[in-house]
Amino acid sequence: MNIAELQRKLIAAARGNPPHDDVPYAFEKRIMARLSAAPGLDVWAEWARALWRAAAPCVAIMLLFGAWSLLSPASPPPATDLSQELDNTVLAAADQEAPADSL
Repeated sequence: MNIAELQRKLIAAARGNPPHDDVPYAFEKRIMARLSAAPGLDVWAEWARALWRAAAPCVAIMLLFGAWSLLSPASPPPATDLSQELDNTVLAAADQEAPADSL
């Protein structure tokens, strides 16, 4: 439905029904003041709520993986040291370069 048409119909219906004597004095002003004083959306509170909701599944996954790593059968130790292989790979280019004075 068209918003402008809906607004026109609502205004026409409101004009057709004048307020009764039972309505307290300045009732509409109090309602409008309360509506304008309503707090806006707090983005930080929404982020905090989402992060707290995500904390429980993350802890559960961490505990499952921790139990899995502790209870799984131990694999044989690697034949070579991983740190030594990393050093050899990183320093491979430096070992291949010839000194500048030997040319």
